[in-house]
Amino acid sequence: MKRSKRYLEVIKLVDKSKLYDPAEALELVKATAKAKFDETVEVHMKMGVDSRHADQQVRGAVVLPHGTGKKVKVLVFAKGDKAKEAEQAGADYVGAEDLVAKIQNENWFDFDVVVATPDMMGVVGRLGKVLGPKGLMPNPKSGTVTMDVSKAIADIKAGKIEYRLDRENNIRCPIGKASFTVEQLKDNFTTLMDAVIKAKPAAAKGQYIKSVVIASTMGPGIKINNQKLVE
Repeated sequence: MKRSKRYLEVIKLVDKSKLYDPAEALELVKATAKAKFDETVEVHMKMGVDSRHADQQVRGAVVLPHGTGKKVKVLVFAKGDKAKEAEQAGADYVGAEDLVAKIQNENWFDFDVVVATPDMMGVVGRLGKVLGPKGLMPNPKSGTVTMDVSKAIADIKAGKIEYRLDRENNIRCPIGKASFTVEQLKDNFTTLMDAVIKAKPAAAKGQYIKSVVIASTMGPGIKINNQKLVE
């Protein structure tokens, strides 16, 4: 794979054999984010659990204290008073069967998060095959199937992110932008790691978090010292 001149320059800043403290790693992430746009900073965790087993799932949601730096579009499936509540709370799209049809017929995905009231899940269930693979299916565990739609929308707009184990037993989450200060990124990182550690399944055996790497969109991966995850 041919690497750009810019990438080859910034990779020299990173010692591949070293495990960095989070603050030092985040300073490096900012130093290596040299693209012409404000790069997203992501955390990649390799987990010591098996996603094939129902009792070893790791999933939940957490509000990052400084948000993600991204404007998030929220779609809400609701009717009547709950639909009005969603509109007043700042949802970008509110509807029911009409939005299901739009997604099915037009392959429309101009949204980042889906919230639904419990009574709408029968309707939303029809979209399982298209929303599921994209990680957009509303779920009670992540607080996106709820009667309190205004709180759900407020949390999402404030920087709530969902973390979930993928098929390869990894978790990938954004924790902000390269333009954030190191302190803001560290607060967000610590909040996320704290939530993931607390979500450890009882059935998990051995080392729960095998490795943690931080990287910006176009930058190299920087390995974190597992002993320093929640300083």
